[in-house]
Amino acid sequence: MEAIENLFSQLNSLVWGPPMLVLILGVGLFLSLGLKLMPILKLSAGFRLLWQGRSAPGSESEGEIPPFQALMTALSATVGTGNIAGVATAVFLGGPGALFWMWLTALVGMATKYSEAVLAVRFREVDERGAHVGGPMYYIRNGLGRKWAWLGVLFAVFAAIAGFGIGNTVQANSVADVLEANFGLPHWITGLILMVLVGLVLIGGIRRIGHVASALVPLMAISYVGAGLVVLAINAADIPTALALVFKHAFSSAAAEGGFAGAAVWAAIRFGVARGIFSNEAGLGSAPIAHAAAQTRNPINQGMVAMLGTFIDTIIICTITGLVIITSGTWTSGESGAALTSMAFQAALPGVGNYVVAIALAIFAFTTILGWSFYGERCIEFLFGVKAIVPYRIAWILAVPVGATLNLGFVWLVADTLNAMMALPNLVALFLLSPVVFRLTRDHFDKEKTRNA
Repeated sequence: MEAIENLFSQLNSLVWGPPMLVLILGVGLFLSLGLKLMPILKLSAGFRLLWQGRSAPGSESEGEIPPFQALMTALSATVGTGNIAGVATAVFLGGPGALFWMWLTALVGMATKYSEAVLAVRFREVDERGAHVGGPMYYIRNGLGRKWAWLGVLFAVFAAIAGFGIGNTVQANSVADVLEANFGLPHWITGLILMVLVGLVLIGGIRRIGHVASALVPLMAISYVGAGLVVLAINAADIPTALALVFKHAFSSAAAEGGFAGAAVWAAIRFGVARGIFSNEAGLGSAPIAHAAAQTRNPINQGMVAMLGTFIDTIIICTITGLVIITSGTWTSGESGAALTSMAFQAALPGVGNYVVAIALAIFAFTTILGWSFYGERCIEFLFGVKAIVPYRIAWILAVPVGATLNLGFVWLVADTLNAMMALPNLVALFLLSPVVFRLTRDHFDKEKTRNA
C-alpha cells in the first residue's frame, strides 16, 4: 500500500506541476480573450436563460432534460466536498492566498466551461436507445476527426476511472467522516445508507437524476450560502483583514502561525488552482456530458447556462467557505479538510455551526455521487456500448460503502491525480476546437444584433 501511495504521490507532483497549471489557466485565458470576455460580460444574460430554461419549449424538444436540469445535474456533480473540504485543504496547505488563485481559476474557467458546453451540444450524437450523448470524447471524435479518436478514448478511460475517485469514494469518505464526528455514526453504516439511496435514484437514469438534482441543488446551495452569510455577518469586523491576507499571500509567502506550517507562493498557486479545478471542474470535461443531454438546439444558450456553474460554485460558494475559515482565525489551528470548515462555522455559531456543515456536506456529496455516475456511464458507453452501462452502475453503487471506509488522504491523492489526467485530452481539444466556439459565438450574437436592430 505504501508503494502505491508513493507512486501516486510522485505522479501527482508530475501532473500537477507548473506545465499543467499553465495549461489550465492558459487555455482558460486564451478562450476568455478569444470570446472577448463574453462569459463575464454576459453573466446576467446567462441567469435569464437559466430561469427561462426551467422547462423546455415544445420546439426545443431535442435532448432528455430541460436546460435548468442540465445545469443542476452538472452542479450536483461539482458542488460537493470541494466546496467544503477542498477549500479548507487549499487554505490549510497554501495559506489564505490560495483563495485568490481559486478566484482566478474560476474567472477564466467560465470561458472554459462555456466552450465545453457549446462543443458538447454542437457535436452530440443520438445513441441506439434514442438518448442524446455528448462530451469531450464526442467533440474530439466528431469535431477533430477520426484521426484524433484516440484522444477521445483516453479521456473516456480516465474519466470512467476518475469518477470512482472524485465522484464516488472521495464523497462517501467525506460524508462518513463528518457524520461520525458530529453524530457518532460509524463509517460502514453511512456507506450502506448512501449505497441504498444512490441505487434507488440511479435506477431511473438521467431523468430521475435531473429531477432529484433540480430539487436538492438549489435548496442545499441557498441554505449553505445563507448560513455562511450569517457567519460572515457575525465576523464582519474581520472581513477587511481576511481579504488583505488573501491578496497579500497570493503573491508572498505565508509565515508559520499556530498550527499552520507556513506556505510559499507556489503552494498558494498550486493548491488554489488544483482545488479550484476539483471544485468547479472547469477544463476537466465532466460538466459538458450533462449539458449534452439538455433539451436545446442552441449550443450558445446552453454554453451561457453552463458557465454559471463555475460562477456559482467557486465565486459564490467557495468564497463564502474560504472567508468563513479565514475570518474565524481557525486556518491557523492545524485542522484541515471538512473538520476545519466545521470548526470555523462552530466558532461563530456554537452548537449549530458544525451540524450545518455536516448536513450540507452530506447532501452535497450525495448529489455529486449521482451526477458523476451519469458521467461515468456516458464514458463507459462511449468505450463499450450501452450493454456496459448496467455493470458499471452496479460497480458504482458497490464502490460507495468501500469509499466510506478508505483512508481520506490516499483517496484525495488518487482523485487529484486522475483529475489532471482527465483534463489533459480535454484541454488539448478545447484549444484545437476554439475556432469553432469563436465562430458559433460570433454568428449567434451577430444574429441577435440584427434581430434587435
